[in-house]
Amino acid sequence: MIRIGIFGYGNLGKGVECAIQQNPDMILAGVFTRRDPGEVKTLTNAPVYKIEDAVNMANEIDVMILCGGSATDLPEQTPQLAKLFNVVDSFDTHARIPEHFANVDDVAVQSGKTAIISVGWDPGMFSLNRLYAGAVLPEGKDYTFWGKGVSQGHSDAIRRVEGVADARQYTVPVQEALDAVRSGANPELTTRQKHTRECFVVAKEGADLAKIENEIVNMPNYFADYDTTVTFISQEELDKNHKGIPHGGFVIRSGKTGINKENNHIIEYSLKLDSNPEFTSSVLVAYARAAYRMNKMGMVGCKTVFDVPPAYLSAFDGAYLRKTLL
Repeated sequence: MIRIGIFGYGNLGKGVECAIQQNPDMILAGVFTRRDPGEVKTLTNAPVYKIEDAVNMANEIDVMILCGGSATDLPEQTPQLAKLFNVVDSFDTHARIPEHFANVDDVAVQSGKTAIISVGWDPGMFSLNRLYAGAVLPEGKDYTFWGKGVSQGHSDAIRRVEGVADARQYTVPVQEALDAVRSGANPELTTRQKHTRECFVVAKEGADLAKIENEIVNMPNYFADYDTTVTFISQEELDKNHKGIPHGGFVIRSGKTGINKENNHIIEYSLKLDSNPEFTSSVLVAYARAAYRMNKMGMVGCKTVFDVPPAYLSAFDGAYLRKTLL
């Protein structure tokens, strides 16, 4: 049995706890939280510890799955914990992945541990599909569309606007852009042409709705570069129709083959997720298995999804995979 630790117990941590139940070769050794462990009740009655207790449990956990945020948690936690554990994280700040990799690799090589970073669906599963498709069709273009789904970061940005009580924001692919890519036309698409943003906002009583809408649609780095719609609704309607965390998207490679590049090909990978954190958690758990196996084989240091053989993700052995899937 692979003994798993969960570091951080929010939506992602709870998703990992659920995913472990579906993997018979794993057991949850403990949950580590900043909160008072006595006040945290887990879904499976797993033991709960203070995060400070982790340093004393290096021999009781085979892989620690880190479930904190990419902004401030993981840049510090992953290198620290890689001193003691094999670790897997979901660091998703794309521009900072090389920096994060270097920081974690230095520690993991010295400690003899295996650390797999930036695991999830993007980065993660989408990254793999971009790599596979580009290798198969070197003459072509990549397109990535996200949604329809809730953007938690953008929703938080709306909630920081003065006069807003609550909000949900959906990222939505533009159908015309999707159709153009799928046709093999290889269009050049701007940010605005690829996605729209739909905002459902609960305003505080007496708030200036026009001011709120103006601030949202012109918010730099979030909405200013997109066609954005703002719809004001009641808290009851938000709670009823917008409490889930769905997401998904498409990775498409449009390429050409032939001596004169006369033949067009489309490779498409898509996800439609009822729960973004639960799906991400399921990917993390599969890569925890890979981290455990790779460490046993002496493959130490920092890794990404590009470095993990697909067979290491599966609970089944090679003979079974060759018979049933190949």
